Amino acid sequence: MATLKVGPFQGCARASSLFAAVSDSRSGSAANSLSFRNDFSKLRKWECPRLVVLASRAITSVEDEKPAVGSSQTIINRTLEDPKVSRKDLSILPKPLSATDLHSPNDGSKVRVAYQGLPGAYSEIAALKAYPKCETVPCDDFEAAFKAVELWLVDKAVLPIENSVGGSIHRNYDLLLRHRLHIAGEVQLQVNLCLLGLQGVRKEELKNVLSHPHAFDQCETTLSTLGVMRISIEDTAAAAQMVASGGKRDTGAIASARAAEIYGLNILADNVQDNDNNITRFLILAREPVIPGTDKLYKTSIVFTLEEGPGVLFKALAVFALREINLTKIESRPQRQRPLRVVDDSNEGRAKYFDYLFYIDFEASMMEPRAQCAMAHLQEFSRFLRVLGCYPVDKV
Repeated sequence: MATLKVGPFQGCARASSLFAAVSDSRSGSAANSLSFRNDFSKLRKWECPRLVVLASRAITSVEDEKPAVGSSQTIINRTLEDPKVSRKDLSILPKPLSATDLHSPNDGSKVRVAYQGLPGAYSEIAALKAYPKCETVPCDDFEAAFKAVELWLVDKAVLPIENSVGGSIHRNYDLLLRHRLHIAGEVQLQVNLCLLGLQGVRKEELKNVLSHPHAFDQCETTLSTLGVMRISIEDTAAAAQMVASGGKRDTGAIASARAAEIYGLNILADNVQDNDNNITRFLILAREPVIPGTDKLYKTSIVFTLEEGPGVLFKALAVFALREINLTKIESRPQRQRPLRVVDDSNEGRAKYFDYLFYIDFEASMMEPRAQCAMAHLQEFSRFLRVLGCYPVDKV
């Protein structure tokens, strides 16, 4: 299966379809055009300014322009003028969206979900846990998955953010800030690492094992006992595929049981990780944020930077403690745009300090007054503050 590669942004399909629809409407009579202008003059402040500009450009008069054949406006005019037109012609009209069209089923049967890796990767397993009947779309790397959502090639992306043994996936923290996607959910996945090999091979025959570096870190005891050479691959499923296609009996892979089934490999050993409580947390990314509620336990993820000064981080964290809001995660990353802060001290010269971004997850919904007050309080100390998402808490 070919993985998804995303090139430069070429435009938005939804914007193009909107422009086409408005272009159809401008081909009507002058009265229709005037009515169209009046409708836009009544737009409320909260409506999207980009669409207003787009529509206002579209209604510019072009005298020698002819109506598009088969456009919605043409069909409507023809139907009103000629009462003999049969009802079947109305089926050509675009079907209006209903409330059920705007919400995907719980099983994800109409959802396309991007993930990094090949079929059989743990990211794909996490995507299927979140949306059991979704269409999974493999991507070459993490950033390709981000771009696939932004370019409307897929509906969601499921990417790892931290592991209970290996720690945080720093690359995805950086991409969260670089892209304008929203965290729409999380998936807690119990990771079962398996030692895979060709059919008829025993694990004692292995001399080389392929897998992702994080998988090697989680299986240190098993690999040391076998005394095999470790060969790092960008993805556990890719390691399984290479073992299957290579056909070498002395080479194995550490990957999922699903990868063994897909690529026809034998599971030589199950649960080879050092820690049985090996859990990876994945984030579900979407173009639109989730509307939070208070009916269940919610988690909110934010990122911020702080003003310079003693005790500022303590004050920032205190806004949550004062309101009895539990923090579940705190991560710091150097700012790429401003990695160093220079302090000029006349007695000791110039000192350089790292400037950090702070990522925090806390257990509260943004619909709760205490969370809103905490955010307002935090803004007093921060130079930059962004809510990455508010979403229901997932359990293993």
